[in-house]
This record gives sequence, structure tokens and C-alpha cells, in this order.
Amino acid sequence: MNVIQKKPKWIKVKLPMSKNYHELQKLVSLHKLNTICQSGNCPNIGECWDKRVATFMILGNICTRSCRFCGVKTGRPDQIDWKEPDKVAKSIKILKIKHVVLTSVNRDDLQDMGSSIWIQTIQKIRYLNPNITIETLIPDFKGEKKIIDKIIDIKPEVISHNVETVARLTKKVRVQAKYHRSLEVLKYIKEKNQNIRTKTGIMLGLGETKEEIIETMKDIKESKVDILTMGQYLQPSIKHYPVYFFVSPDQFKELKNIGLKMGFKYVESGPLVRSSYHAEKHVK
Repeated sequence: MNVIQKKPKWIKVKLPMSKNYHELQKLVSLHKLNTICQSGNCPNIGECWDKRVATFMILGNICTRSCRFCGVKTGRPDQIDWKEPDKVAKSIKILKIKHVVLTSVNRDDLQDMGSSIWIQTIQKIRYLNPNITIETLIPDFKGEKKIIDKIIDIKPEVISHNVETVARLTKKVRVQAKYHRSLEVLKYIKEKNQNIRTKTGIMLGLGETKEEIIETMKDIKESKVDILTMGQYLQPSIKHYPVYFFVSPDQFKELKNIGLKMGFKYVESGPLVRSSYHAEKHVK
């Protein structure tokens, strides 16, 4: 299969120009906060920040894993910033953010894999922003149930963990992750608390077949996931995993209809869809 470099006409992003966007940008820079919106080069940053929905990335901006699709730096992470939960919570209050998505780098170097910072951040956010809704986009925590329980017990409105790609490509694309472990994490969350909405996302254009996509969707549904996102993979740099093909808007629409027929409560499917796209709608 040939690698494709040229982007089609439907992969277009408007430059962020709104007042809300620039306010968020200044505050993130001022407090030296990390957002996956920036670190992951998200094409929807302007739209989401204009709606005062942001995805904060905690536990630094260096990941202990080396996923070949991801634009976040890989290496030895810095020391934990124990003031980070307070800084994130205060920033959310200043910006009057209505819905926040929290995510993090993988911190396999830490005994608790960073879960203590996760819990402190959620507690601080709720204390300073009592009306906010929260989605936690978590790592797999190596499937450690005691750690996953900590996230479940604090009851965010949505717990998300991305499967990212089909089973055949997982080892090539995600390297240290495991396809079935991700599914088990999602299923475990729902079994522990049926009131928490579960969510996952997959990227398309990595070399998977349509049959593999549908099979992956079935696996995700069997893991009791409520919300599914599907978007076009875009290569962060020439060193990252290549784009093998671009999926058309009509093909994304077809996959959305297939997902809804499978019984997903919500399906976001489109070329520029990312994990946190329209995240504020997924709590309703």
C-alpha cells in the first residue's frame, strides 16, 4: 500500500481568531500549562477554545511511551509539579470554562502512574468550579485496576480512553500499548459504575481496511462504550507513522451511521474529528 503525502481539499482548518481563543492562549502561556490542543497540534483548537472548552494535559509534556502517531515528546519526564492541580483549577475559573477535558502523558516511571495528580486536579477543579463538567481522557495505567478505581471513584461525568487503531496495527502504531488491554479498561469502567459515560476514539488512514474498522467498532461496543469518535490521522512530522490514505467525508458519514445502528449513544465521525471534539455535548 502506497503512502500518501498530499492532503485533500476537505482537510482545511480556519485560523483561530476569536477573543476567547486569545484569552485562553495567554493564560496557558502565563501559567506554563500544557494542553493537548497545542501539544497534539489539534486542528479544532480555535473552535473549541472559542466555546470555552479546553483539554488540559497534566503531569508534564514528556511521555514515557513512544507511540508513532503522537506529536507529544517522548523521553524522561520532568519532576512532578505539585502546584499543577491548583494552577489548572484557577485557570479554569478565570476563563469561566464550562466543560473541561483532562488528559495526561503516560507516566510509567511513577509507582502510581500519576494517579495522585489526577485525583488532586479533579478535586481542585470541582472545588473552585462547582458547576463544571469533567471528562477524563486517561492512559491505560497498564490495566492496573486499583489505579483505574481511583478515577472511577471520583466520578467524572465521562471517562475516556482511546483504542486509537485496529488490532492488527496496534503494535506498530502504539508500540507499548495493547489493543485488548484498552478494551478491558473501558469495559471495567462501565462494569464498576454504569452511570459514568465511557468513550473512546480511533484514527483512520493508518492502513486499516473497512472490515477492520467495523470489527473494531463491534469490539468497542461489546466493551459497553457509550461514545465513539473517529477522525482522520494526520502525520505530526516525517518521523512519525505515515498516512496511507485519506478517508472522505462521505465515508466518515457512512461509518457514523453504522455506529449509531450498533447502538452507540453518540458518534463523532469526520476528517477533523479528534477525541475532545464536541466533548461538551457528550455529557448530555
